[in-house]
Amino acid sequence: MPSPGGAPKPPSPPNDFATDAALRRLYSSRGQLLSSQTGLRAFSMNSIDRYLARLIAVPLFSTLILSAMLLVLDRMLRLFDFVATEGGPVSVVWKMLANLLPEYLGLGIPIGLMLGILLAFRRLATTSELDAIRAVGISYNRLLRVPYLYAFGLAIANLAIVGYVQPQARYAYEQLRYELRTGALGASIKVGEFTSFPGGPTVRIEQSYDQGRRLQGIFVHKDNKDGGSIAITAQSGQFLGTDNPDEVIFRLSRGTLVNDDPKFAVPRVLTFTSHDLPVPLPRSETFRNRGGRNLELTLPELARIGRDRSASMELRDTSRAAFHFRVVEVATMFLLPLLAVALGVPPKRSTSALGVFLAIVLLVTYHKINEYAEGIGSLSLADPLIALWTPFLLFAALVLWMYYRIAYVPGGQPIGALERAAAKAGKFVMGLLRPGRRRAAVAAA
Repeated sequence: MPSPGGAPKPPSPPNDFATDAALRRLYSSRGQLLSSQTGLRAFSMNSIDRYLARLIAVPLFSTLILSAMLLVLDRMLRLFDFVATEGGPVSVVWKMLANLLPEYLGLGIPIGLMLGILLAFRRLATTSELDAIRAVGISYNRLLRVPYLYAFGLAIANLAIVGYVQPQARYAYEQLRYELRTGALGASIKVGEFTSFPGGPTVRIEQSYDQGRRLQGIFVHKDNKDGGSIAITAQSGQFLGTDNPDEVIFRLSRGTLVNDDPKFAVPRVLTFTSHDLPVPLPRSETFRNRGGRNLELTLPELARIGRDRSASMELRDTSRAAFHFRVVEVATMFLLPLLAVALGVPPKRSTSALGVFLAIVLLVTYHKINEYAEGIGSLSLADPLIALWTPFLLFAALVLWMYYRIAYVPGGQPIGALERAAAKAGKFVMGLLRPGRRRAAVAAA
């Protein structure tokens, strides 16, 4: 309606509460933001944070579990072969795998974190949800809040694993290997083979029943300290425990004993109904103390040895190299969210997975470079501080440049040239395959 003065009446200001309510209806359950107002920003960000946390969690924990399982399965076959060769019980395999799990998690956690964030942002980009979020003024820096919460929590967990849990588990693993080799775990006797007990007799069994509880066709040979020997054959026998944990009794039934001693003119031959033969077992306490290798030392212990002026230069360098290697590996986790975002967002109108492949290659290559730098520092060819932190600074500079390109340069793509080269290579390969397919179809017709 025109005003009394003839000028049109200005429109009334919109109702902020009605606008916010309408915007809430337009905000879908998947987190796609169709429009935005200042009054809705806090609400939308809480929802986007929860949505992004769910997107990251699924590939993160799936990758972590899958990588741990693959590494465990690879080592499991070798452990079964080792335990079977040493004649130990099968149950010790699961104990050894449990002690190796912290070592696998030390590398699996960073890979899982990077892939979880990368695949989450890749999904947001390929479904155009990232464009909608960016269109309402939400920056990449703000979107990195949830990824850095994951990174901070997993970095603390990884620091506890590589700094404290892994050294203890590695020592327990080496102790189990020692006990298997020495027979302290109750080594089984293989049928048809000669089995030697350390400091005890050599035994051969013809037949075994009830999982080794009943043995038949037994031959035993034992050398004495005075130069003599004892040879025993028996129809049956069984191993019995004693109050002494370092000794078992091999009870033989219905057999013959031949005692060849230098004091006798001829060997003495005795027949028996039952004969108990003591078999000494090695003591597990004879295994060395923890700390024989740097892998068995915690971070405070490595730092203390590295500062100890009374220690040898070689020991100090190896300890410092191991200390800086573990710290650098944990510090690298704070760069992974930036790397994942830079490589997880493909170019417009592209669904290429080149960023996923490149991210894995970069992380594994950087890990191998750190291992090489640790070796250089251990050999005193370079100061461990310089050898390990210089690659970290170079890797950090590369990651920051890639993130700057994706976050602050309009249309910037850190691997755009590689994406275009990969696309051209793919078209070239498909062009080579199409004529072959046509000729095959014509020949079939």
